[in-house]
This record gives sequence, structure tokens and C-alpha cells, in this order.
Amino acid sequence: MRERAELLEELRSCFVRTQTWQHAGRYISAVVSWVPKRNGWSIAEQVGDATPDRTQRLLNRAVWDTTAAMSHIRRFVAGGLDAAATRRRRRGLVVGALDETGQAKQGRATCGVKRQYMGCAGRVANGINTVHLSYVRERTGHALIGARQWIPAEHLADPRTAAGMGLPPGMQFRAKGQLAMDVCADAYADGLVFDVVCGDEVYGNCTPLREFFETRGQAYVLRVASTFMIDLPSGDRLTCAQAVTLLPRTHAGGRSARPVPGQRDNAGTPGRGSPPPHRGITCSCAVT
Repeated sequence: MRERAELLEELRSCFVRTQTWQHAGRYISAVVSWVPKRNGWSIAEQVGDATPDRTQRLLNRAVWDTTAAMSHIRRFVAGGLDAAATRRRRRGLVVGALDETGQAKQGRATCGVKRQYMGCAGRVANGINTVHLSYVRERTGHALIGARQWIPAEHLADPRTAAGMGLPPGMQFRAKGQLAMDVCADAYADGLVFDVVCGDEVYGNCTPLREFFETRGQAYVLRVASTFMIDLPSGDRLTCAQAVTLLPRTHAGGRSARPVPGQRDNAGTPGRGSPPPHRGITCSCAVT
């Protein structure tokens, strides 16, 4: 309770009206409570409202600085995890974990909604996708510290559709790898430091994201397809799967580079990553 009160006090400057800030505090208390199912009605009941109108107004129309609020929360949770690791004398790695998550939605009016593969449903369905960054303290815990919703290019190309969904004028399309750059840049701006950043093939295939990490000297492990091409210092050009066969078994982590029947074959680019144009990197296979 004391930590929650401290966080709410930090968030005070993000709100124009005191009443909005106070309701945000009640909303946070409801979200972290043991309410079995969280929706507008259950949250309203938890905070003592007769209807979900106040909660919907808070999330849809109330004036508050969401960017500043996320910055406060990011530094708050990272500091809490760091303090917990120190108390337990568990240094461990600090990892930035990139991933996207889907949320099923009905209809066509929700911002960013379209038929696409939804991991939460395990099939193609109507929904939205959001890129997330988690702050992970090894052997201590983890927390989400940033997010960007992915907006399909076709929604931005049609002014009528964009206006109907409430998208800001002039908004440019950003691929998921580029959204990952945005959330990582926010984390760096708040002074967060990662020993390594990891992500799956969605991010490993994004050249600008790899270059972004290289420019910052950020170590990363991003999954890439086993057919990912690597230029070696010798001038040879190999696929990642072929390069793995040249490494000592200990460097490859004892993982086979051969495809597993019925499974997708991938490889990871570890360490400082793959400096463009991917000269001199090492690969460890991560067949999944």
C-alpha cells in the first residue's frame, strides 16, 4: 500500500484535475485487486461507482499526460525490481524483453483492429496488436515498462478511416520493429540500462532495429530465420544455419542447427548483434 501511494503521488503532476487523478488512483487499485474478471462494470463496482461512466471517461476523454505517466511508472517499477534484487543479493542479468501481444476485438471501429493472426486465439481473428517491452531482473521478477500499438498501414492511408478511429492527423506507419525502437528509446531516455535485449524473429528481421542497437552499443539476442544471410570477414556469404556448423559445439550451446520435423527452424544473433552488413557475427541456433 505504501508503494502504491508513493506511485500515485508521483503521478499527480500528470493530471490537470485533482478529481481525475483521484479516480485514476481508484482505477489502479481495482486493476491490481483480486477482481476475477476486469471490465468496465467490474471495475466500477470495485471502486464504488454505479456505472462504468467515470472509468470510461478517464480512459477515453480525461486530460492527462500519458507519456509522462508511463515514464514515472517505468522508473518506479525498474527501481523497485533493482531494490529487490539488491536486498536478495541477486545481481543477475538485466534483460529488456521485446514481444507483441494480441487482443481480440469485435467490429471494425476500434483503432488498429483488423483480421490477423492472434496468438491469444491461436488463429486468424479480429483484433489489435501491441508491441511491449518488459524489464526483467534475473531471479527477481519482471514488469511491463512500455508499449506501442501497431496500426495497420491501410488505416493510415485512408483519411476517413483514420479520423473515424481517432488517429492523429499525419500519423506515419511504423512496423513492429520500429515500434520496438520507440519503446527502447523511451527506456533509455529514463536512464534504464539493459545487459541484453532479446526478441523473436519479428524483431530480428528488422534491420533498422539491429542498427539502432549497434549504434548504442547495446548487446542483444534477436531470433532470425536459419536462412538469414551473413557476410563473413573472409568474404564468404553463408546462411545462419551454415555458419552455426563452423562454430565449436560449446559456442553453439549444444543446440542442433538441423530442422526438427514439424517445427520452424530459426537461429539467434547473440552478443553485440549483427553489425551491418553482418560481418564477423556469431550465431547460436535456436530451433523451435
